Amino acid sequence: MATIRKLGRPTDQRKAMLKSLVTALIEHGRIETTETRAKEVKNIAEKLITIAIKEMDNYTSKQQKVTKARLDSGGRKITKSVTSKNGRKYQVVEREEKTDLVTVDNPSRLHARKMIMAWLYRVKDENGKNVNLVDKLFDEIAPKYKDVKGGYTRIYKLGARRGDAAPMAVLELV
Repeated sequence: MATIRKLGRPTDQRKAMLKSLVTALIEHGRIETTETRAKEVKNIAEKLITIAIKEMDNYTSKQQKVTKARLDSGGRKITKSVTSKNGRKYQVVEREEKTDLVTVDNPSRLHARKMIMAWLYRVKDENGKNVNLVDKLFDEIAPKYKDVKGGYTRIYKLGARRGDAAPMAVLELV
């Protein structure tokens, strides 16, 4: 994604700032920032959403064996004692096998996911669990804009910021 404005920052700081703003926009659906930053984030976010829309349904499903640790009523793993060939005893977690229907990305969708991940940071929710923003982009945001040809974001101008009089704006997903 070439031709990004310099925004008065060195390259590493500029990329980090833009990545954090794009991440916040995808996570919350709305951010408040300066007008020039909002315009840059808008360009990046619209390209990411377009990529997600193109590759939204490009996956296959297949049956796959999945093993999972058995849990007791308290949610702890059940272990059993096993003896090795040399007579040493050790603990092994009991596992159960199931066959699940698993979705597998096609190569072009996998590439799209990696391109999107390059512009998003990892985020945690209020409980400390990881939130997968790439899945949110593919599963929630892209289907919403499936029939729309661009213009996924909107910029509202707020006026001058108190203190340095920088023009402020709100960037939100339409």
